[in-house]
Amino acid sequence: MLTICTWLWGRSKYTSIYVERLYAGLKRHLQRPFRFLLMTDQLIDARFEIERYDILDPELTRIRGCFARLRMFDIEWQKHRQIDGPIVNLDLDVVITGPLNELFTRQEPLVLLEGANSSNPCPFNGSVFMFQPGAHYELWATFSLSAAQKMRFSEFPDDQGWFWHKVPRAATWKVGPTSGIWSFRKRNWPQGDELPRGARIVAFPGHRDPAQFTHLQWVKENWIA
Repeated sequence: MLTICTWLWGRSKYTSIYVERLYAGLKRHLQRPFRFLLMTDQLIDARFEIERYDILDPELTRIRGCFARLRMFDIEWQKHRQIDGPIVNLDLDVVITGPLNELFTRQEPLVLLEGANSSNPCPFNGSVFMFQPGAHYELWATFSLSAAQKMRFSEFPDDQGWFWHKVPRAATWKVGPTSGIWSFRKRNWPQGDELPRGARIVAFPGHRDPAQFTHLQWVKENWIA
């Protein structure tokens, strides 16, 4: 079965409302059975089908870079959660805007989002990625903060830079019409704020947040509703 995973930690701008809205978007647009895993350091009063798990590496949530998410590549982590199919990781602030079935049928060991960044030279973005159980276990097994300091990075080391460092030739979804995944107001985003035709997912990397754009009709219809 397909597993969707997302992460919520600390006292950031995100709340359980983001979790609920992400789940609601998946229920509308993913027409296949899936599990929904939330990795968090918070208590969640869930009103929907959710599997809540504690974050195993809280120390990694106290630094920038989202390195705690690399734990998903730990085979023991997968076994303890009885993962038996592809894993898709989604940022909490993505907006689901279209059908997802075809998007998540990829069979490659690892699929990353490519072309979503603007100033960051890293070709990969961690807003959306997908991998097969047991694939690229070295992403966790060889990770350390000291090793991350030695790789190429822009402002600070992060997990997408670690992907680039360890799996530079990973399969990708390219941002834009071929994938239907778009990066809001970033590279390739059309002029203006209208939803691109055929969009499936809109990511909000950086400081932007869908909560800042609730005046846009497509955000109202796909994120608030």
